[in-house]
Amino acid sequence: MSQFPEEMLHNLLPMHAVLDHEGRIRQAGPTLHKLSEARLEGSFFLDVFEVYRPRAITGMSGLLQAEGRKLHIRLRGGVRTPLKGILVADGQKGAIVNLSFGIKMVDAVRDYALTSTDFAPTDLAIEMLYLVEAKSAAMESWRSLNTRLQGAMVAAEERAYTDTLTGLRNRRAMDAALERQVRSGQRFSVMHIDLDFFKQVNDSMGHAAGDHVLRQTGRVMLEETRGEDTVARIGGDEFVIIFPNLVSRRRLADLAMRLIERIEKPVVFEGRECRVSASIGVAMSDGDTADPVLLIQHADEALYAAKRAGRAQFRFYEQANPGGARLNAGL
Repeated sequence: MSQFPEEMLHNLLPMHAVLDHEGRIRQAGPTLHKLSEARLEGSFFLDVFEVYRPRAITGMSGLLQAEGRKLHIRLRGGVRTPLKGILVADGQKGAIVNLSFGIKMVDAVRDYALTSTDFAPTDLAIEMLYLVEAKSAAMESWRSLNTRLQGAMVAAEERAYTDTLTGLRNRRAMDAALERQVRSGQRFSVMHIDLDFFKQVNDSMGHAAGDHVLRQTGRVMLEETRGEDTVARIGGDEFVIIFPNLVSRRRLADLAMRLIERIEKPVVFEGRECRVSASIGVAMSDGDTADPVLLIQHADEALYAAKRAGRAQFRFYEQANPGGARLNAGL
């Protein structure tokens, strides 16, 4: 072994083991030390490593007989990482065993926190590590880009379904919500709301005041409805609320009265009071396959019945007499 100093073997073969004639490890490379939890120098090679191919190797003589053949080896303790090895006799009944990870190299780098310094400079593992790092960086960049793209798509979709003035849903969102309700097969109700005297606010106080009133009206509607309800502004001063699984006339009537009461309260803009009221029409699905267009039309007919009755009122759509739906009908 004198012609191969320890430092030279460490640099050329970081995963080597020098065995004496009894099969004890006289010295081991630095990378091999990182793999084993046991003390290597002084230990029998076959006590630390299991040769599982070729089989029936139980001592130094068996190892020497396998000289030049590929050895399949694994650690007996710890992670039990599979290794590949080749043994060369030293002519003095001892041997040098050089080991490598083979296809398990990436797992070993992870398990033992190895770096490029743990491999011989000419080892192809170095190039493979660079490829793995490059792939990891590329995958991370792809995931980051994909996340940004998904976020941009969600944001774009949100903008497409949002009324920019009030932050409520818009007509497109209302149509989508109606379609979902129809597909669900569950009963639901629709409330069509139109602001009374809104034009007078715009004409006398300006569009900025009107916009302020619309935003405050939208806030009231959100506060009075549930999280699963869809509150949409579908026109200048027109709103629609869709109520999944809510067809109780009493609850809908109570809600309509609360909305009218709150919307009638003056809204202050730049020190001046803006006064509007609300007329409301309500229509309910019949439990069969509903036509969303027809349901909106029924709510619209009930709304104009409320306006004809004097405004600041609500009406339910009545199948037999749509124009004359009764206040608090069915309570």
